[in-house]
Amino acid sequence: MDLKITKYNNLFKIEGNLHKGNIHVFLNEFQNIFEASEKITISIEELEGIDRYGVNALAKLHNESITKHKSLSIVGLGCKDLYDHFKSNDAA
Repeated sequence: MDLKITKYNNLFKIEGNLHKGNIHVFLNEFQNIFEASEKITISIEELEGIDRYGVNALAKLHNESITKHKSLSIVGLGCKDLYDHFKSNDAA
């Protein structure tokens, strides 16, 4: 399944695969998001796969929320690749 992003108020649901080929869709959706919202939540429960470009895009969004003093919550277990990435960073 390719990438699908749905929005309900300030909750975004990410479904499918987030990879280099469709990262522009993700970046366009969240471009300037913190100018419009103080708080957003992203559900990755239905995320089936992610590559390093997708992980970097999530990390960039996280860093932007910190810089702009906004609230970003990422909820759901998502795909095993993402879990393994963050788990390996915790151990380091």
